[in-house]
Amino acid sequence: MSLPDSPLRVAGADPGTSGLDLLILQNGAVAEQVRFSPQELQADPARPVHWLEERGPFDLIAGPSGYGLPLVPAAELTDHHLDLMTLVRPDDRGEAQGVLGFTGLLRALRASTLPVVFLPGVLHLPTVPVHRKINRIDLGTPDKLCVAALALAQHAVLPRATFCVVELGSAFTACVVVEQGQIVDGAGGTAGAVGWMSGGAWDGEFAYLLSPLHKRDLFRGGVRDLPGGQGMQVFRESLLKTIAGLQAVTPFTEIVLAGRLLEHETTLATGVVADLGRLGRVIPLEGLAGAWVKHAAQGAALLADGLAGGHHAPLVEQLLLTEAWGSVLSWLHHPAVANATGWLRPSVPGTSP
Repeated sequence: MSLPDSPLRVAGADPGTSGLDLLILQNGAVAEQVRFSPQELQADPARPVHWLEERGPFDLIAGPSGYGLPLVPAAELTDHHLDLMTLVRPDDRGEAQGVLGFTGLLRALRASTLPVVFLPGVLHLPTVPVHRKINRIDLGTPDKLCVAALALAQHAVLPRATFCVVELGSAFTACVVVEQGQIVDGAGGTAGAVGWMSGGAWDGEFAYLLSPLHKRDLFRGGVRDLPGGQGMQVFRESLLKTIAGLQAVTPFTEIVLAGRLLEHETTLATGVVADLGRLGRVIPLEGLAGAWVKHAAQGAALLADGLAGGHHAPLVEQLLLTEAWGSVLSWLHHPAVANATGWLRPSVPGTSP
């Protein structure tokens, strides 16, 4: 793919419980960046849209993608797409939970004329074997895919290597496995290791006893809810078990470590590095020159640049990003899903496109 004659101007976004980050790249270099707090987003979900509009025009923007869509432009975003990105049951809507103002932000982006595209999650990628997707929704959300993309772009020893990216977020913990430069596996959110806010993979009996669960329940049970030093013990051991399990399937010797938790919980970070050192060489993820926003926003901007035909087009091609397909419901196989009506019914049945 040939590079454009004029400098590209793109942006990437990372929504999270600790705020929304935006990063603008001008011809591959950091131009501007900003962070909106949860309170700012709750007060005015369209504020990031206005910020972008004031700094346009853009060739492409990788928008905040929730649980992911296979490169759907904002102009084509339907209400069903919104459901798939947020995954909140109709009976559970209207409460302040999860990423504050997220649905309002998505609607504002849809109503704008900004060239926004929504990125896929790990589940949508054709490089992940189908059997690893069965009865899974979160193998790594789009922001985790973006962190892996940044790792591939930033570490010269990794572009075609096999390694694991571990992001210790302010709410969830996620692991993404890269084999020969392509994403092949992952464990994220409520299907993965314990997080700072999230209890990690659920015990089905526990979920049954608490049912009907609410979205806010997915953000509880983590380190901050556990007594004394138990939280740290549970966190570290859960992470070690998760990564060792992934390593047993796809052997790797490098572990790339990222996430905001590393910045705020230095004692925990030191323990995690020591633990993971038993499994391989631990490499801290380096950010782009001049960037201070979250790694996921940086990776999203790189993918926007690549999708627009810029310097990182080979990265997009390597990840087979344009071949992503399906929805987060496409690989669910359970009688309750098969008999469901309305928005829960998978939009792409079966296991083939």
